[in-house]
Amino acid sequence: MKPVRLCLLFALVAPGALAQTYVVGVEDLPFAPHYSLDDEGQYRGFARELLDAFAADSGVSLSYKALAVDQLLPALQRGEIDLKYPDSPHWAAAQKAGMTLHYSQAVVDYVDGVLVAPQRKGRTLAGIHRLAMVQGWTPRGYEQAIDSGQIQLSYSEDLRQMIRQALKQDADGAYFNVVVATHYLDNIRARPGALVFDPKLPHTRGSFHLSSLRHPQLITRFDRFLAEHAAQVAALKASYRVEANLDSEYMGVEQWKVDFLERQKEKAGAQAPASSRQ
Repeated sequence: MKPVRLCLLFALVAPGALAQTYVVGVEDLPFAPHYSLDDEGQYRGFARELLDAFAADSGVSLSYKALAVDQLLPALQRGEIDLKYPDSPHWAAAQKAGMTLHYSQAVVDYVDGVLVAPQRKGRTLAGIHRLAMVQGWTPRGYEQAIDSGQIQLSYSEDLRQMIRQALKQDADGAYFNVVVATHYLDNIRARPGALVFDPKLPHTRGSFHLSSLRHPQLITRFDRFLAEHAAQVAALKASYRVEANLDSEYMGVEQWKVDFLERQKEKAGAQAPASSRQ
């Protein structure tokens, strides 16, 4: 019986003791609520919780290596990181030439677009002459206007500087991830509603994926985790509001403000003359 007990003990402790460790390359920039680094350099946010949940479910160990965005692909190619998040098959095609990357299913959807002062919302593209941008971003849908000289780009080092530019009206709008920019205005800058997304201007929809060069089997396991724990993933998205109102006129707006605006609309409708409601 003794050998049986030893085998049982080994079976109980071996999975944790022998857990394979993978390094996830992540972006060294503030991108809350999706992800950010805290004051001690620890990776935090929706992405961290999701990836940690996957690791716990799959019996693997993940460590996180924060790098500048332009350093992540070279690090993946050199084998310094095993996984990259976020990634997309539609990003950096030239830099990925010759690389056979494996992508997960979509993790979270996003919209990149222009935020403007409320009084400017609804104007046409012809009303945009100076567009605030963060270095490294590409304003999809604005290429022709930029090439023709109609729009001049004004680059900032980070989101904070870009938002400051737009608030000071040094630019006609700011191009960024809508949820992230709105989260910054509402929760960090404490200026909710100071800039709003304009859906009438060109904007891009896409998805974040997990990618790997050398570990396709891990990507397959991650896809299985997303499918088998869909309810848990949805709850985590709702908790962090990473897809806040992506399919409504209130894209990126905090829920309390959505509720307020809806009440205002209902109030206005109730006060309208009866003939106008027919």
